[in-house]
Amino acid sequence: MTDATADGALAVLRKVERENHPPMRPRDAATLILLDRAGPAPRVLLGRRHSRHVFMPGKFVFPGGRVEPYDGRMPVAADLGPEHERRLLMQLRRPTQARARALALAAIRETCEETGLLVGRKTDQAPATPAEPWRAFAEAGVLPDLSALHFIARAITPPGRSRRFDARFFVADVDAIAHRIEGVVGPDSELDELVWVPIAETKGIDLPPITQIVLGDLARRVDSGFDPAAPVPFYRTLQRKVVRQML
Repeated sequence: MTDATADGALAVLRKVERENHPPMRPRDAATLILLDRAGPAPRVLLGRRHSRHVFMPGKFVFPGGRVEPYDGRMPVAADLGPEHERRLLMQLRRPTQARARALALAAIRETCEETGLLVGRKTDQAPATPAEPWRAFAEAGVLPDLSALHFIARAITPPGRSRRFDARFFVADVDAIAHRIEGVVGPDSELDELVWVPIAETKGIDLPPITQIVLGDLARRVDSGFDPAAPVPFYRTLQRKVVRQML
């Protein structure tokens, strides 16, 4: 086969790939890792996705999902730490404080929806909510507390996938849970099981690759005492290779 023929075949293959997997802009998304350091070994909360899900069926994941337009309008008990906010806004086309705030709030809202756990502070007056998905916080009298969150990683789903997310990974200590709603997890829910697993024992669990990678980042954060000035890893695909940059 000549070089010209090989180049032509490669061009055709790439065209087929583009037709089968058209370019898709990643959606902003956020994930919250709940961390329990009360015992002899730090543990994280993982939930198992139903086998019927199109996206990552049967995998154990951290609670999370995409950012919604109303998330940034939810009132909070306290804002993000300045170092976390600054790193959240790095390498963004439109970096605004409102966008950083919405990312952190989405992580808290998704955690409530998928696990029934509300991260925040109790308040005597029910907070005004911007949309129905935030109603649980008003009913429980809880204001989200962004100061309890640590931003530890960012990852963009590689091109060619059926769904793509620009995900930010946050961590909060279990003590930040202000309220629990029973009966959220089950056979008809987003997650059918929740488990607390020591970080050191997660390698034997069916996890997405990025989840395993971020768990390694988390272990290093735990060892270093969660220094807010520490750089944050950013995983993305450049020239068909996954690269790790620091924010």
